[in-house]
Amino acid sequence: MTDALLELRSITKRFPGVTALQSVSLAVNPGEVVALIGENGAGKSTLMKILGGVHQADEGSIHIAGRQVTIRSVADAIKLGIGFIHQELNVLDNLDVAANCFLGREPLWGWPLRLINRPRIYSESETYLRRLGLNVSPRTPLRELSLAQQQMVEIAKALSQNARLIIMDEPSSCLTVTETDRLLETIRDLRQQGVSIIYISHRLNEVQQCADRVVVLRDGQNAGSLARGEISHQSMIKMMVGRDLKDMYVHGSGAKRPDYFQVQGLRTRAHPRHEISFSLACGEILGFAGLVGAGRSEMAQAIFGVDAPLAGTIALDGKPLTIRCANDAIRAGIYLVPEDRRRAGLVTEMTVRENVTLPGLSRWAAFGLIRRREENEVAVRQVESLRVKTPSVEARVLNLSGGNQQKVVLAKWLALTPRVLVFDEPTRGIDVGAKAEIYRLMRDLAERGVAIIMISSEMEEVIGVSDRIAVMHEGAITGVLDRTEFSEERIMSLAVGKAPVA
Repeated sequence: MTDALLELRSITKRFPGVTALQSVSLAVNPGEVVALIGENGAGKSTLMKILGGVHQADEGSIHIAGRQVTIRSVADAIKLGIGFIHQELNVLDNLDVAANCFLGREPLWGWPLRLINRPRIYSESETYLRRLGLNVSPRTPLRELSLAQQQMVEIAKALSQNARLIIMDEPSSCLTVTETDRLLETIRDLRQQGVSIIYISHRLNEVQQCADRVVVLRDGQNAGSLARGEISHQSMIKMMVGRDLKDMYVHGSGAKRPDYFQVQGLRTRAHPRHEISFSLACGEILGFAGLVGAGRSEMAQAIFGVDAPLAGTIALDGKPLTIRCANDAIRAGIYLVPEDRRRAGLVTEMTVRENVTLPGLSRWAAFGLIRRREENEVAVRQVESLRVKTPSVEARVLNLSGGNQQKVVLAKWLALTPRVLVFDEPTRGIDVGAKAEIYRLMRDLAERGVAIIMISSEMEEVIGVSDRIAVMHEGAITGVLDRTEFSEERIMSLAVGKAPVA
Protein backbone atom coordinates (compact mmCIF):
# COMPACT_ATOMS: atom_id res chain seq x y z
CA MET A 1 0.00 0.00 0.00
CA THR A 2 2.26 2.79 -1.28
CA ASP A 3 -0.32 5.51 -0.47
CA ALA A 4 -0.58 4.47 3.20
CA LEU A 5 0.19 7.05 5.86
CA LEU A 6 1.46 4.29 8.14
CA GLU A 7 2.82 0.82 7.53
CA LEU A 8 4.04 -1.55 10.22
CA ARG A 9 5.82 -4.45 8.55
CA SER A 10 6.45 -7.81 10.25
CA ILE A 11 6.82 -6.36 13.75
CA THR A 12 8.14 -8.84 16.35
CA LYS A 13 8.60 -8.05 20.05
CA ARG A 14 9.83 -10.37 22.78
CA PHE A 15 9.77 -9.93 26.54
CA PRO A 16 11.38 -12.31 29.07
CA GLY A 17 9.49 -15.58 28.84
CA VAL A 18 6.98 -14.47 26.20
CA THR A 19 6.76 -13.39 22.56
CA ALA A 20 4.26 -10.54 22.63
CA LEU A 21 4.19 -9.96 18.87
CA GLN A 22 5.13 -12.27 16.00
CA SER A 23 5.45 -10.75 12.50
CA VAL A 24 2.49 -8.37 12.88
CA SER A 25 1.69 -6.01 10.01
CA LEU A 26 -0.71 -3.08 9.90
CA ALA A 27 -1.42 -0.28 7.42
CA VAL A 28 -3.46 2.92 7.83
CA ASN A 29 -4.45 5.29 5.02
CA PRO A 30 -4.84 9.08 5.35
CA GLY A 31 -8.21 9.96 6.87
CA GLU A 32 -8.98 6.34 7.76
CA VAL A 33 -10.25 4.98 11.09
CA VAL A 34 -8.80 1.54 11.71
CA ALA A 35 -10.06 -0.35 14.75
CA LEU A 36 -7.51 -2.66 16.34
CA ILE A 37 -9.23 -5.37 18.36
CA GLY A 38 -8.33 -8.61 20.13
CA GLU A 39 -8.49 -10.31 23.49
CA ASN A 40 -6.40 -9.08 26.42
CA GLY A 41 -2.84 -10.21 25.87
CA ALA A 42 -3.29 -10.32 22.07
CA GLY A 43 -0.58 -7.65 21.67
CA LYS A 44 -2.60 -4.54 20.79
CA SER A 45 -1.10 -2.21 23.40
CA THR A 46 2.42 -3.56 22.80
CA LEU A 47 2.12 -2.84 19.07
CA MET A 48 0.91 0.69 19.75
CA LYS A 49 3.64 1.32 22.32
CA ILE A 50 6.17 0.42 19.62
CA LEU A 51 4.54 2.94 17.30
CA GLY A 52 4.42 5.51 20.12
CA GLY A 53 8.11 5.10 20.98
CA VAL A 54 7.62 3.45 24.38
CA HIS A 55 9.03 0.10 23.18
CA GLN A 56 11.31 -0.74 20.28
CA ALA A 57 10.64 -3.71 18.00
CA ASP A 58 13.10 -6.62 17.92
CA GLU A 59 12.32 -7.20 14.24
CA GLY A 60 10.37 -5.43 11.50
CA SER A 61 10.11 -1.87 10.22
CA ILE A 62 7.91 1.25 10.47
CA HIS A 63 7.09 3.43 7.45
CA ILE A 64 5.45 6.86 7.57
CA ALA A 65 4.21 8.22 4.21
CA GLY A 66 6.38 5.69 2.39
CA ARG A 67 9.58 6.53 4.31
CA GLN A 68 11.16 4.11 6.77
CA VAL A 69 11.57 5.70 10.18
CA THR A 70 13.05 4.80 13.55
CA ILE A 71 11.01 5.72 16.63
CA ARG A 72 13.24 5.60 19.71
CA SER A 73 11.17 7.77 22.03
CA VAL A 74 7.81 9.42 22.57
CA ALA A 75 9.37 12.67 21.36
CA ASP A 76 10.29 10.97 18.06
CA ALA A 77 6.69 9.81 17.63
CA ILE A 78 5.32 13.32 18.29
CA LYS A 79 7.73 14.82 15.73
CA LEU A 80 6.42 12.32 13.16
CA GLY A 81 2.85 13.45 13.83
CA ILE A 82 1.77 10.54 16.03
CA GLY A 83 -0.45 11.33 19.03
CA PHE A 84 -1.23 8.77 21.74
CA ILE A 85 -4.19 8.61 24.11
CA HIS A 86 -3.38 5.95 26.70
CA GLN A 87 -5.86 3.62 28.39
CA GLU A 88 -4.54 4.66 31.81
CA LEU A 89 -4.70 8.40 32.47
CA ASN A 90 -1.41 10.18 31.91
CA VAL A 91 -2.15 13.52 33.55
CA LEU A 92 -0.88 15.64 36.45
CA ASP A 93 -3.72 16.61 38.76
CA ASN A 94 -1.72 19.35 40.49
CA LEU A 95 -1.70 21.39 37.25
CA ASP A 96 -4.57 23.09 35.46
CA VAL A 97 -6.20 21.85 32.27
CA ALA A 98 -4.17 24.06 29.91
CA ALA A 99 -0.87 23.08 31.52
CA ASN A 100 -1.75 19.40 31.00
CA CYS A 101 -2.67 19.99 27.36
CA PHE A 102 0.72 21.57 26.62
CA LEU A 103 2.89 19.70 29.11
CA GLY A 104 6.43 19.49 27.77
CA ARG A 105 5.52 21.61 24.72
CA GLU A 106 4.86 24.96 26.38
CA PRO A 107 5.20 27.98 24.03
CA LEU A 108 7.79 30.42 25.40
CA TRP A 109 8.47 34.13 25.17
CA GLY A 110 10.80 36.74 26.69
CA TRP A 111 14.15 35.27 25.58
CA PRO A 112 16.49 34.75 27.42
CA LEU A 113 14.10 34.41 30.38
CA ARG A 114 12.10 31.69 28.52
CA LEU A 115 8.78 32.41 30.17
CA ILE A 116 5.70 30.31 29.44
CA ASN A 117 3.23 32.09 27.18
CA ARG A 118 0.19 31.42 29.37
CA PRO A 119 -2.33 33.51 27.42
CA ARG A 120 -1.54 31.44 24.34
CA ILE A 121 -1.91 28.03 26.03
CA TYR A 122 -5.18 29.13 27.64
CA SER A 123 -6.52 30.38 24.32
CA GLU A 124 -5.48 27.31 22.33
CA SER A 125 -6.62 24.90 25.04
CA GLU A 126 -10.04 26.59 25.01
CA THR A 127 -10.32 25.82 21.28
CA TYR A 128 -9.66 22.09 21.73
CA LEU A 129 -11.92 21.80 24.79
CA ARG A 130 -14.81 23.38 22.89
CA ARG A 131 -14.10 21.09 19.95
CA LEU A 132 -14.69 18.14 22.27
CA GLY A 133 -17.74 19.74 23.86
CA LEU A 134 -16.03 19.86 27.26
CA ASN A 135 -17.50 22.89 29.03
CA VAL A 136 -14.75 23.62 31.56
CA SER A 137 -12.28 26.48 31.86
CA PRO A 138 -8.68 25.75 30.81
CA ARG A 139 -7.68 27.36 34.13
CA THR A 140 -9.50 24.67 36.13
CA PRO A 141 -7.19 22.53 38.30
CA LEU A 142 -7.32 18.98 36.93
CA ARG A 143 -7.99 17.49 40.37
CA GLU A 144 -11.40 19.21 40.33
CA LEU A 145 -12.50 17.29 37.21
CA SER A 146 -14.16 13.89 37.15
CA LEU A 147 -12.35 10.86 35.77
CA ALA A 148 -14.35 11.18 32.56
CA GLN A 149 -13.46 14.85 32.16
CA GLN A 150 -9.77 14.10 32.76
CA GLN A 151 -9.94 11.54 29.94
CA MET A 152 -11.35 14.21 27.64
CA VAL A 153 -8.41 16.47 28.56
CA GLU A 154 -6.11 13.68 27.38
CA ILE A 155 -7.90 13.69 24.05
CA ALA A 156 -7.62 17.49 23.85
CA LYS A 157 -3.88 17.15 24.51
CA ALA A 158 -3.51 14.76 21.56
CA LEU A 159 -5.49 17.11 19.30
CA SER A 160 -3.27 20.03 20.32
CA GLN A 161 -0.26 18.20 18.86
CA ASN A 162 -1.73 18.54 15.35
CA ALA A 163 -1.10 14.85 14.83
CA ARG A 164 -1.57 13.19 11.44
CA LEU A 165 -2.22 9.90 13.22
CA ILE A 166 -3.90 9.56 16.63
CA ILE A 167 -3.81 6.29 18.56
CA MET A 168 -6.78 5.95 20.91
CA ASP A 169 -6.33 3.11 23.41
CA GLU A 170 -9.71 2.51 25.13
CA PRO A 171 -10.52 6.26 25.05
CA SER A 172 -14.15 5.80 26.12
CA SER A 173 -13.53 3.48 29.07
CA CYS A 174 -14.30 6.26 31.58
CA LEU A 175 -16.82 8.23 29.54
CA THR A 176 -20.59 8.49 29.85
CA VAL A 177 -22.88 7.66 26.93
CA THR A 178 -23.17 11.35 26.02
CA GLU A 179 -19.41 11.90 26.22
CA THR A 180 -18.78 8.78 24.14
CA ASP A 181 -21.20 10.02 21.48
CA ARG A 182 -19.32 13.33 21.42
CA LEU A 183 -16.01 11.45 21.08
CA LEU A 184 -17.34 9.48 18.10
CA GLU A 185 -18.52 12.75 16.51
CA THR A 186 -15.01 14.17 17.00
CA ILE A 187 -13.52 11.09 15.35
CA ARG A 188 -15.78 11.62 12.33
CA ASP A 189 -14.72 15.29 12.17
CA LEU A 190 -11.04 14.38 12.35
CA ARG A 191 -11.46 11.79 9.59
CA GLN A 192 -13.03 14.43 7.33
CA GLN A 193 -10.02 16.66 8.03
CA GLY A 194 -7.66 13.89 6.84
CA VAL A 195 -6.48 12.75 10.28
CA SER A 196 -5.94 9.00 10.59
CA ILE A 197 -6.99 7.16 13.75
CA ILE A 198 -6.17 3.78 15.24
CA TYR A 199 -9.02 2.99 17.63
CA ILE A 200 -8.51 0.27 20.25
CA SER A 201 -11.63 -0.73 22.14
CA HIS A 202 -13.37 -3.74 23.67
CA ARG A 203 -16.70 -1.98 23.11
CA LEU A 204 -17.59 -3.54 19.80
CA ASN A 205 -20.67 -1.37 19.27
CA GLU A 206 -18.36 1.68 19.18
CA VAL A 207 -16.13 -0.09 16.66
CA GLN A 208 -19.14 -0.73 14.44
CA GLN A 209 -20.05 2.95 14.57
CA CYS A 210 -16.67 4.52 13.81
CA ALA A 211 -14.36 2.06 12.01
CA ASP A 212 -13.66 2.04 8.27
CA ARG A 213 -11.75 -1.20 8.74
CA VAL A 214 -11.08 -3.65 11.57
CA VAL A 215 -7.75 -5.40 12.14
CA VAL A 216 -7.76 -8.34 14.55
CA LEU A 217 -4.86 -9.66 16.63
CA ARG A 218 -4.90 -13.04 18.34
CA ASP A 219 -2.05 -14.42 20.47
CA GLY A 220 0.37 -11.79 19.18
CA GLN A 221 -0.29 -12.45 15.48
CA ASN A 222 -2.51 -11.12 12.70
CA ALA A 223 -5.82 -13.01 12.77
CA GLY A 224 -7.43 -11.20 9.84
CA SER A 225 -9.26 -8.00 8.95
CA LEU A 226 -12.78 -6.85 8.14
CA ALA A 227 -13.80 -4.23 5.59
CA ARG A 228 -16.53 -1.75 6.46
CA GLY A 229 -19.31 -3.87 4.97
CA GLU A 230 -18.11 -6.99 6.83
CA ILE A 231 -18.04 -5.49 10.33
CA SER A 232 -20.56 -7.08 12.67
CA HIS A 233 -20.60 -7.95 16.36
CA GLN A 234 -20.51 -11.70 15.71
CA SER A 235 -17.82 -11.58 12.99
CA MET A 236 -15.52 -9.58 15.27
CA ILE A 237 -16.03 -11.93 18.21
CA LYS A 238 -15.41 -15.03 16.11
CA MET A 239 -12.20 -13.61 14.64
CA MET A 240 -10.96 -12.43 18.07
CA VAL A 241 -11.47 -15.67 19.98
CA GLY A 242 -11.39 -18.15 17.12
CA ARG A 243 -14.86 -19.49 17.99
CA ASP A 244 -18.45 -18.45 18.57
CA LEU A 245 -19.31 -17.31 22.08
CA LYS A 246 -22.73 -18.74 22.81
CA ASP A 247 -24.64 -18.26 26.03
CA MET A 248 -22.42 -15.41 27.20
CA TYR A 249 -24.98 -14.54 29.86
CA VAL A 250 -25.92 -17.42 32.15
CA HIS A 251 -28.91 -17.00 34.43
CA GLY A 252 -29.28 -18.64 37.82
CA SER A 253 -31.60 -21.30 39.12
CA GLY A 254 -33.21 -18.87 41.55
CA ALA A 255 -32.07 -16.94 44.63
CA LYS A 256 -31.92 -18.63 48.00
CA ARG A 257 -32.60 -17.14 51.47
CA PRO A 258 -34.05 -13.65 50.88
CA ASP A 259 -32.71 -10.70 52.88
CA TYR A 260 -29.36 -12.44 53.40
CA PHE A 261 -27.53 -9.10 53.10
CA GLN A 262 -29.31 -5.93 54.16
CA VAL A 263 -28.36 -2.25 53.91
CA GLN A 264 -30.65 0.27 55.60
CA GLY A 265 -30.44 4.08 55.61
CA LEU A 266 -26.87 4.23 54.28
CA ARG A 267 -25.67 7.80 53.74
CA THR A 268 -22.34 8.54 52.05
CA ARG A 269 -20.18 11.66 52.09
CA ALA A 270 -20.77 12.16 48.36
CA HIS A 271 -24.56 12.41 48.83
CA PRO A 272 -25.12 13.06 52.56
CA ARG A 273 -28.81 13.98 52.24
CA HIS A 274 -29.90 10.79 50.51
CA GLU A 275 -30.31 7.34 52.05
CA ILE A 276 -29.71 3.99 50.37
CA SER A 277 -31.65 0.90 51.43
CA PHE A 278 -31.79 -2.50 49.76
CA SER A 279 -31.63 -6.21 50.49
CA LEU A 280 -29.87 -9.00 48.66
CA ALA A 281 -30.62 -12.70 48.67
CA CYS A 282 -28.03 -15.39 49.14
CA GLY A 283 -27.06 -16.55 45.66
CA GLU A 284 -28.42 -13.45 43.90
CA ILE A 285 -26.70 -11.01 41.54
CA LEU A 286 -28.08 -7.51 42.13
CA GLY A 287 -26.98 -5.11 39.41
CA PHE A 288 -26.61 -1.37 40.09
CA ALA A 289 -27.15 0.92 37.11
CA GLY A 290 -26.99 4.70 36.87
CA LEU A 291 -25.16 7.57 35.25
CA VAL A 292 -21.64 8.68 36.21
CA GLY A 293 -21.84 10.50 39.56
CA ALA A 294 -24.96 8.68 40.72
CA GLY A 295 -23.15 7.49 43.85
CA ARG A 296 -22.78 3.78 43.10
CA SER A 297 -19.02 3.54 43.68
CA GLU A 298 -19.30 5.63 46.86
CA MET A 299 -21.94 3.20 48.13
CA ALA A 300 -19.62 0.26 47.42
CA GLN A 301 -16.73 1.94 49.24
CA ALA A 302 -18.95 2.64 52.26
CA ILE A 303 -20.08 -1.00 52.41
CA PHE A 304 -16.45 -2.14 52.22
CA GLY A 305 -15.30 0.37 54.84
CA VAL A 306 -12.99 2.38 52.60
CA ASP A 307 -15.03 5.52 53.31
CA ALA A 308 -16.93 5.39 56.58
CA PRO A 309 -20.68 6.02 56.02
CA LEU A 310 -22.33 8.98 57.74
CA ALA A 311 -25.25 6.80 58.85
CA GLY A 312 -26.93 3.48 58.20
CA THR A 313 -26.85 -0.17 59.23
CA ILE A 314 -25.54 -3.31 57.54
CA ALA A 315 -26.59 -6.86 58.43
CA LEU A 316 -25.35 -10.19 57.06
CA ASP A 317 -27.33 -13.38 57.57
CA GLY A 318 -29.42 -11.71 60.25
CA LYS A 319 -26.44 -10.39 62.26
CA PRO A 320 -25.71 -6.64 62.47
CA LEU A 321 -22.21 -5.63 61.38
CA THR A 322 -20.03 -2.73 62.44
CA ILE A 323 -17.81 -1.76 59.50
CA ARG A 324 -15.45 1.10 60.32
CA CYS A 325 -12.66 0.07 57.94
CA ALA A 326 -11.84 -2.43 55.19
CA ASN A 327 -10.45 -4.95 57.70
CA ASP A 328 -13.87 -5.12 59.38
CA ALA A 329 -15.48 -5.95 56.02
CA ILE A 330 -12.83 -8.53 55.16
CA ARG A 331 -13.30 -10.28 58.51
CA ALA A 332 -17.05 -10.47 57.78
CA GLY A 333 -16.42 -11.99 54.34
CA ILE A 334 -17.40 -8.85 52.39
CA TYR A 335 -14.96 -8.09 49.58
CA LEU A 336 -14.70 -5.32 46.96
CA VAL A 337 -13.36 -5.61 43.41
CA PRO A 338 -12.73 -1.88 42.81
CA GLU A 339 -13.34 0.19 39.69
CA ASP A 340 -9.68 1.28 39.42
CA ARG A 341 -7.79 -2.00 39.70
CA ARG A 342 -4.33 -0.47 39.30
CA ARG A 343 -4.68 2.10 42.09
CA ALA A 344 -7.04 0.38 44.50
CA GLY A 345 -6.98 -3.33 43.71
CA LEU A 346 -3.34 -4.26 43.17
CA VAL A 347 0.23 -3.54 44.17
CA THR A 348 1.50 -3.55 40.61
CA GLU A 349 5.21 -3.68 41.49
CA MET A 350 4.66 -6.94 43.39
CA THR A 351 4.34 -10.41 41.86
CA VAL A 352 1.16 -12.27 41.02
CA ARG A 353 1.78 -14.60 43.98
CA GLU A 354 2.20 -11.72 46.43
CA ASN A 355 -0.96 -9.97 45.21
CA VAL A 356 -3.10 -13.13 45.34
CA THR A 357 -2.12 -14.00 48.92
CA LEU A 358 -1.76 -10.49 50.37
CA PRO A 359 -5.25 -10.09 51.97
CA GLY A 360 -5.06 -13.46 53.74
CA LEU A 361 -1.34 -13.62 54.41
CA SER A 362 -1.83 -14.69 58.01
CA ARG A 363 -3.45 -17.90 56.76
CA TRP A 364 -0.18 -18.98 55.20
CA ALA A 365 2.11 -17.90 58.02
CA ALA A 366 3.31 -19.43 61.28
CA PHE A 367 5.14 -17.52 64.03
CA GLY A 368 5.43 -14.52 61.73
CA LEU A 369 7.05 -16.50 58.90
CA ILE A 370 5.28 -17.15 55.57
CA ARG A 371 5.00 -20.79 54.51
CA ARG A 372 6.20 -20.20 50.96
CA ARG A 373 5.18 -23.59 49.58
CA GLU A 374 1.58 -23.22 50.73
CA GLU A 375 1.44 -19.61 49.57
CA ASN A 376 2.76 -20.63 46.15
CA GLU A 377 0.26 -23.50 45.87
CA VAL A 378 -2.64 -21.14 46.57
CA ALA A 379 -1.43 -18.63 43.97
CA VAL A 380 -0.86 -21.31 41.32
CA ARG A 381 -4.29 -22.82 41.97
CA GLN A 382 -6.04 -19.46 41.57
CA VAL A 383 -4.06 -18.55 38.44
CA GLU A 384 -4.94 -21.85 36.82
CA SER A 385 -8.59 -21.66 37.91
CA LEU A 386 -9.06 -18.18 36.44
CA ARG A 387 -6.79 -18.87 33.45
CA VAL A 388 -4.60 -15.84 34.10
CA LYS A 389 -2.13 -15.38 31.24
CA THR A 390 1.22 -14.98 32.99
CA PRO A 391 4.64 -16.60 32.51
CA SER A 392 4.55 -17.61 36.19
CA VAL A 393 3.17 -16.52 39.55
CA GLU A 394 6.51 -14.74 40.07
CA ALA A 395 5.82 -12.30 37.21
CA ARG A 396 5.15 -8.71 38.24
CA VAL A 397 1.51 -7.69 37.92
CA LEU A 398 2.68 -4.50 36.20
CA ASN A 399 3.60 -6.55 33.12
CA LEU A 400 0.19 -8.21 32.71
CA SER A 401 -2.57 -7.00 30.41
CA GLY A 402 -5.55 -5.16 31.89
CA GLY A 403 -7.82 -8.18 31.75
CA ASN A 404 -5.31 -10.42 33.46
CA GLN A 405 -4.73 -7.80 36.15
CA GLN A 406 -8.48 -7.86 36.82
CA LYS A 407 -8.35 -11.64 37.16
CA VAL A 408 -5.59 -11.28 39.77
CA VAL A 409 -7.87 -8.93 41.76
CA LEU A 410 -10.56 -11.61 41.65
CA ALA A 411 -8.07 -14.33 42.56
CA LYS A 412 -7.01 -12.66 45.80
CA TRP A 413 -10.58 -12.62 47.10
CA LEU A 414 -11.48 -16.08 45.84
CA ALA A 415 -8.48 -17.44 47.72
CA LEU A 416 -10.46 -16.51 50.84
CA THR A 417 -14.12 -17.39 51.53
CA PRO A 418 -16.38 -14.64 50.15
CA ARG A 419 -19.91 -14.25 51.51
CA VAL A 420 -20.66 -10.95 49.76
CA LEU A 421 -18.72 -9.78 46.69
CA VAL A 422 -19.05 -6.25 45.35
CA PHE A 423 -17.93 -5.89 41.73
CA ASP A 424 -17.44 -2.26 40.66
CA GLU A 425 -17.19 -2.19 36.84
CA PRO A 426 -15.92 -5.81 36.73
CA THR A 427 -15.19 -5.92 33.00
CA ARG A 428 -13.96 -2.40 32.27
CA GLY A 429 -11.17 -2.65 29.70
CA ILE A 430 -11.60 -6.43 29.35
CA ASP A 431 -12.07 -8.26 26.06
CA VAL A 432 -15.21 -10.15 25.12
CA GLY A 433 -13.72 -13.60 25.76
CA ALA A 434 -12.56 -12.67 29.26
CA LYS A 435 -15.93 -11.03 29.91
CA ALA A 436 -17.70 -14.31 29.24
CA GLU A 437 -15.35 -16.05 31.69
CA ILE A 438 -16.00 -13.47 34.42
CA TYR A 439 -19.76 -13.64 33.90
CA ARG A 440 -19.66 -17.42 34.30
CA LEU A 441 -17.45 -17.06 37.37
CA MET A 442 -19.90 -14.61 38.94
CA ARG A 443 -22.79 -16.96 38.24
CA ASP A 444 -20.87 -19.94 39.66
CA LEU A 445 -20.19 -17.96 42.84
CA ALA A 446 -23.86 -17.04 43.12
CA GLU A 447 -24.88 -20.68 42.66
CA ARG A 448 -22.54 -21.53 45.56
CA GLY A 449 -24.40 -19.06 47.77
CA VAL A 450 -22.32 -15.88 47.46
CA ALA A 451 -24.38 -12.67 47.40
CA ILE A 452 -23.11 -10.45 44.57
CA ILE A 453 -23.48 -6.72 43.96
CA MET A 454 -22.45 -5.70 40.45
CA ILE A 455 -22.02 -2.04 39.50
CA SER A 456 -21.81 -1.54 35.75
CA SER A 457 -22.10 1.32 33.28
CA GLU A 458 -22.61 -1.06 30.34
CA MET A 459 -26.34 -1.45 29.72
CA GLU A 460 -26.00 -4.78 27.93
CA GLU A 461 -23.95 -6.17 30.79
CA VAL A 462 -26.21 -5.07 33.63
CA ILE A 463 -29.27 -6.43 31.82
CA GLY A 464 -27.59 -9.67 30.80
CA VAL A 465 -26.00 -10.60 34.13
CA SER A 466 -28.35 -9.35 36.86
CA ASP A 467 -31.20 -11.16 38.60
CA ARG A 468 -32.55 -7.74 39.68
CA ILE A 469 -31.43 -4.21 38.86
CA ALA A 470 -31.34 -1.28 41.31
CA VAL A 471 -31.06 2.09 39.56
CA MET A 472 -29.46 5.09 41.28
CA HIS A 473 -29.77 8.83 40.70
CA GLU A 474 -27.92 11.47 42.75
CA GLY A 475 -27.15 9.16 45.66
CA ALA A 476 -30.55 7.48 45.97
CA ILE A 477 -32.14 4.33 44.59
CA THR A 478 -34.95 5.45 42.28
CA GLY A 479 -36.27 1.97 41.55
CA VAL A 480 -35.59 -1.77 41.60
CA LEU A 481 -36.53 -3.87 38.56
CA ASP A 482 -37.21 -7.60 38.43
CA ARG A 483 -35.94 -9.56 35.43
CA THR A 484 -39.34 -9.46 33.72
CA GLU A 485 -39.21 -5.64 33.89
CA PHE A 486 -35.73 -5.17 32.37
CA SER A 487 -35.47 -2.71 29.48
CA GLU A 488 -33.03 0.03 28.51
CA GLU A 489 -35.86 2.57 28.49
CA ARG A 490 -36.94 1.77 32.07
CA ILE A 491 -33.36 1.86 33.35
CA MET A 492 -32.54 5.18 31.67
CA SER A 493 -35.78 6.72 32.91
CA LEU A 494 -34.91 5.81 36.50
CA ALA A 495 -31.28 6.87 35.99
CA VAL A 496 -32.32 10.44 35.25
CA GLY A 497 -34.70 10.54 38.22
CA LYS A 498 -37.97 9.95 36.40
CA ALA A 499 -40.65 7.33 36.93
CA PRO A 500 -40.03 4.14 34.88
CA VAL A 501 -41.77 3.96 31.52
CA ALA A 502 -44.57 1.45 31.21
